[in-house]
Amino acid sequence: MTRQYDFAAGEVLLIDKPLTWTSFDVVNRVKHQITRRLKIKAKVGHAGTLDPLATGLLIICTGKFTKRLDSFQAQEKEYTGTIVIGATTPCCDLEKPIDAWYGTAHITDELLHQTAAQFTGTQTQVPPVFSAVRVNGKRAYEHARSGRETTMPPRQVEIPVFELTAIRRTTAENGHALVEVDFRVECSKGTYIRSLARDYGQALQSGAHLSALRRTKIGEFSVSGAITPEAFMEVMKEMEEEMSKQQP
Repeated sequence: MTRQYDFAAGEVLLIDKPLTWTSFDVVNRVKHQITRRLKIKAKVGHAGTLDPLATGLLIICTGKFTKRLDSFQAQEKEYTGTIVIGATTPCCDLEKPIDAWYGTAHITDELLHQTAAQFTGTQTQVPPVFSAVRVNGKRAYEHARSGRETTMPPRQVEIPVFELTAIRRTTAENGHALVEVDFRVECSKGTYIRSLARDYGQALQSGAHLSALRRTKIGEFSVSGAITPEAFMEVMKEMEEEMSKQQP
């Protein structure tokens, strides 16, 4: 039997955000399904933005639980992903093409692990210029897209865990030597993993960017308990059918 959600009163949904979707795409899809299929007008919001090229856990709240969005956002988060060392992009991920190449011949496995250890604990981090941080009344990415130089305000973050889970030596199509590292990070609210990748590459006397990112946990919530937007749509369809059967 389909779980009977009470979206008007309030629900906490765990959604596994697909690649290329924005967080607002997920919110709009959930809200549309609730309105269209159940004929319910409910407040809907998300706790913690994920970039379009990131996947994983997105907490969606409806009704009274939208008041708890800030408390969910404040909880520690866990991510897994891949950092490519030897090349950079303007946005620190693959949303924009590579803009510079760097040497990697000096980078040993030992150096990779030693350098990663330097990024645990309390850190001062500068958000990427392509981010939603407000600068002079506008989002930073709006300044970046218009070509205006922007000084990003630094922030203090906590990174209890930054561990490397795999290391690979690869070659780009142009023959440039790269190093790919898979990682797991536990971090505080406001931490940009794209900034971590950028700073990690610089600390290695090279350059780096993210090629994959997945949020696996927010506080006590895990992506293992999340459903895809498609699965949510099926639930809404079943609830709509059950409601129609109950009508005289």
